[in-house]
Amino acid sequence: MSTPPPGSRPAGPPSTTCSAPGRRAVLRGSLALSAGLAAGGAGLAAPAFALSGRPAARWGVQTGDVTARSGLVWVRSDRPARMIVETSATESFRRVRRHHGPHLGAGSDFTGTTFLRGLPAGEQIHYRVVLADPDDPRRTGEPVVGTFRTAPERRRDGVRFLWSGDIAGQGWGINPDIGGFRAFEAMRRLDPDFFLCSGDTVYADGPLQPSVTLPDGRIWRNVVTPEKAKVAETLDEYRGTFRYNLLDRNVRAFNAQVPTVAQWDDHEVRNNWYPGQILDDPRYTEKDVDVLAARASRAFAEYFPVSTARERPGAGGRVHRVVRYGPLLDVFVLDMRSYRNANSPGRQADDTTGILGAEQLAWLKRELSRSRALWKVLAADMPIGLVVPDGATDFEAIAQGDPGAPLGRELQIADLLRFVKHRGITGTLWLTADVHYTSAQHYAPERAAFQDFAPFWEFVSGPLAAGGFPANRLDGTFGPERVFVRAPERANVSPMESPQYFGEVEIDGGSGELTVRLRADDGAVLFTKVLRPGLVGQ
Repeated sequence: MSTPPPGSRPAGPPSTTCSAPGRRAVLRGSLALSAGLAAGGAGLAAPAFALSGRPAARWGVQTGDVTARSGLVWVRSDRPARMIVETSATESFRRVRRHHGPHLGAGSDFTGTTFLRGLPAGEQIHYRVVLADPDDPRRTGEPVVGTFRTAPERRRDGVRFLWSGDIAGQGWGINPDIGGFRAFEAMRRLDPDFFLCSGDTVYADGPLQPSVTLPDGRIWRNVVTPEKAKVAETLDEYRGTFRYNLLDRNVRAFNAQVPTVAQWDDHEVRNNWYPGQILDDPRYTEKDVDVLAARASRAFAEYFPVSTARERPGAGGRVHRVVRYGPLLDVFVLDMRSYRNANSPGRQADDTTGILGAEQLAWLKRELSRSRALWKVLAADMPIGLVVPDGATDFEAIAQGDPGAPLGRELQIADLLRFVKHRGITGTLWLTADVHYTSAQHYAPERAAFQDFAPFWEFVSGPLAAGGFPANRLDGTFGPERVFVRAPERANVSPMESPQYFGEVEIDGGSGELTVRLRADDGAVLFTKVLRPGLVGQ
């Protein structure tokens, strides 16, 4: 195992908002722990923990799918342990509420989540995770602390969140020379309510080399673990891939402060995969993608606090879900990977499976109809009108380069867009990552071959810690117009050569206006768009 990122962190931009009182102070213990982890090896426990014989949370803590009254807390132990979460309204933990969690054992790779219920809405929650020896509850490890805000119940409180994706891809892993995944520190300083991770949370199919020579002669150095030295095939290898990102101190500090809404795409399993695929890739001894996907799904559910993962314990649950964040916002987390048909030229005149599958499309229509939120974010792991090829003749996303009437997977999206228009559903907004640059597209029927839909916006932001790529061409079926784009001119540009990107969404509690900001990894704002509620074609 290579040397972890050094103790110093990049400066990062100043926050654009004021933090809640005491928010930084409560994180001191967590950040000090992070420093100790790095000092003891690439994410390994500090020596005091290792010698104590008590359970240790070496990988930090996370929260996920936070609503007004609930949330999930995640941890991983270094040995069998009982998970206990204590919550408090103050950072001093003078008065605590105890939540008893599960036993953490080898069956879940010593990971687990505890569901917190009955939380106060719109408040800062301070928590600490304690791991107890299952044979002697008095023997506990050092508590690991974190904090998060519950969703508001009052509209006037407003909402602000970030989104991006694509982490540790194309051979660019944790580089200690640049401070690791430094975009996470820039995002942490902005102190959002939550983070939407839009897929490609890991690159299970992307082995890392200890060093890479860049075109200008500089050397990129990677932290490398055994699991990241080859493509993931076994369950343990997939688990190790998800553990890899937690070696980074910026990621751990971010997780301790900002809840995550996680979704997956292809690289959690293998590039451009679809159900039923049989691989001809010589790197894999297991050729059945369905077998690989089942293992990856289980590891994903073990390493992210996802509310629907508990629906099928041990099988990975499901990714698509609605996260309701108060009266202003519902986030519809889509799964454009698990239910799709095979990648193809996409010229079918009839396609009921599409990219979502029939059941997920019906679910999405039903939940959109039920939503009373002012804004409805469709969190897509792939773009709509950007042409994403898979080889010489097939296509990976929705668009297939034919600007005419909908064909192939476009038929399903046309059906959804028509439904949204005819049901009078307002406030829809599409967010995605996947293509490794940042852009804003406006879709309008007057420019489109298919015209039975209301205008809408799609915003792209990424990668967060991966290679940058040139902008994809547009498909005219739904009339997209690229209003803004920032992308490198060549493929697989390293994070040392080109910025990484994330996006920010802020909904004003008074006016209801939604502001989108596309940001570089230093926090600089590259593009801003303000959308007004209830208006069509803005």
